[in-house]
Parts: sequence; C-alpha cells; structure tokens
Amino acid sequence: MPLLFDHVLRAQRRDRAARSGPALFLHERAFADLLERLPLFDRRFGRALIIGCPDPAWRERLKIVADEVAAVDPGPLFAAALDEDAVREEQLGIAPGSVDLIVAIGTLDTIDDLPGTLRRLALALRAGGLLIGAMSGGDTLPRLRAAMLAAGKQAGAAQAHVHPRIEAAALAPLLEQAGLVRPVVDVDRVRIAYGSFGRLVADLRAMAATNVLRVRPRTGLTRSFRADAESAFAAAGSAGKTLETIEVLHFMAWQQAPAA
Repeated sequence: MPLLFDHVLRAQRRDRAARSGPALFLHERAFADLLERLPLFDRRFGRALIIGCPDPAWRERLKIVADEVAAVDPGPLFAAALDEDAVREEQLGIAPGSVDLIVAIGTLDTIDDLPGTLRRLALALRAGGLLIGAMSGGDTLPRLRAAMLAAGKQAGAAQAHVHPRIEAAALAPLLEQAGLVRPVVDVDRVRIAYGSFGRLVADLRAMAATNVLRVRPRTGLTRSFRADAESAFAAAGSAGKTLETIEVLHFMAWQQAPAA
C-alpha cells in the first residue's frame, strides 16, 4: 500500500497546535454530539478507549456511559497530557475482545490504512461493543481547495496542498468489511464565514489540520502564490466574507453480539 501521509509531520502538527493552544471547536462539536447519542442506547460500557484526545477532560466526561476510560493520541504533547506515549492508529496494540467502546475523533482521515485500522478496532471490541466517532469527509474545504488550485495554475505548477478524504458513501461499506454490523454514517456540514484566507489557515494550524501529505511542496508558499490564493478565496465570497465548509462524517457500528 502506498504511503500517503507523513506521520512524523502529522505528530509535529499536533504538537504545534498543543503548544499554541489548540482550536477545538470542531472536535468539541463532534464530541458533544457523541455524548448526546451514547445515552440513547440505555446501557453502560465497561471499558472505553478514546483515540485522538486533545482534551484530557474527555476521559471524565465519557464516564457518563463507561466505567473505565483510557485515551491515546498520535501527538506527543497531547499524549503526554494523558500520561501516555504517542501512538499511531495503525499500530495500536489493543488485545482482541478487550474493550466495549471505542471513540475515534478527528484523526482517522490522516492514516494510510483506514480499512486495516478499522479491522483492528473491530477485533478489539468485545461482542456487542461499539465503535463510534467522527472524521472529516471528502467535501471538506472546497473554497480552500479551489483557491489553491487557482493559485497553482497561475504559478504553472499545481500541487496537492489539501489531503484527500473519504467520501461519506464509502465509509459504511468499510465498516461492514471490517466485520462490524449496523453501520450508520451521518454528515454534518459545518459552514464557517472567514474574513480572510489567512484566518482560515490559522484555524487549520490550530486544529493540526494543515498539509501532512508525503508528496507536498517542501518550501513555504511564495508571496505571489499566497497573494493569488488569497485573491481567489476572497473572490468566492461576498461582503468581505467567504463561506467555507467542513464536512464531518459521524459514524458508528457494532461488533456482532453473540446469538441468543
């Protein structure tokens, strides 16, 4: 399988966000949505694991539905705040059938082997266990992608500045192929008005959501490229604001319960 993402850079991006003060408004929106959904199942989970945890308080908050909550993160500084070592989702050492609930928020869109990782997470669940989470989907950042493409054409060398993401329609089949049942995928399109291209880029940095592709420009944006991108981004808006979209895929699926 080709390696799409630079996982060292990905960890560094999360550390940069942790040092500067992470922008958690989208992560918190996804986590809060999850906390509303879980009590609807009218059950408690024994052992829970959070994958991707930029806020240590999430562990305590998840105890509304779980008796024991652990958390891991691919960013060293976020992991240190959890008293853990940084981990990669594709290399998680979770014993088969050892957890009842896995929560994955905001990191699975930047791993090379999503199908394999979903299979490992499914294997880690006990019978009747639940995998639930959120990740950004394929329609994320259309205005930014268009602005960068326009600037690339002006420069005569278009390169990928935003990583590809999974389409909503493809996620449920992947969950089933991983061995899970009753998959559900909902789409939350979050629209944010930005007064400038720079403000959007600053938010993406604070969310550790900037480019982590292995094949990417190795130098910063030139002044002319950035000016072209800023102009194209502004031209896509009106009254000094450009409306950008973040597509969040909320997903859940269950490990098969034993036959009665």
